[in-house]
Amino acid sequence: MQDGLGQKGSDIVSSQPTPGKLSLELLRALQGIKSVRMFSKGATLFQQGSAVTGLYLVESGEVRVLLSTGSSQRQLLEVVGPGTVLGLSESMSGEKYRVTAEAGEQTAVAFIPRAEFLEFLREHAEYCMQVVRLLSEDLHGLYYKFRSITAHPGRPRHRPLDEQLN
Repeated sequence: MQDGLGQKGSDIVSSQPTPGKLSLELLRALQGIKSVRMFSKGATLFQQGSAVTGLYLVESGEVRVLLSTGSSQRQLLEVVGPGTVLGLSESMSGEKYRVTAEAGEQTAVAFIPRAEFLEFLREHAEYCMQVVRLLSEDLHGLYYKFRSITAHPGRPRHRPLDEQLN
């Protein structure tokens, strides 16, 4: 069943916030400030160390999240799918992107410019707690990843969608 957003609503969001996902209500409220961009396999959404331009919501496909570890080496941190928000903490802080995100396959991503997102939150304070929840989940996801890496060094596994945190 289409929800008027061009996607099956249950594929990318739920009516109630779930871990790592926006509520359908918030996604609908963001319709006026987002633009959908298509990325072919291997295309870069954003580069580690570059100035933050906004946040990205994966609508379809998959995105590989990479961390530069040396002069030309990159570590795969995780592969994320629909509903994942990328660049949220950097958009809130204004810091440079801390990782690189590239399309793992043909991928549709909603882009929301940083300035417009911050203005949206100023005007719609009712959504601020949802953003705080997502940032908290990011932090807990990092704890999980750190524990996993230190307990089992090597290549990270592809986590099921219900385990993915931003």
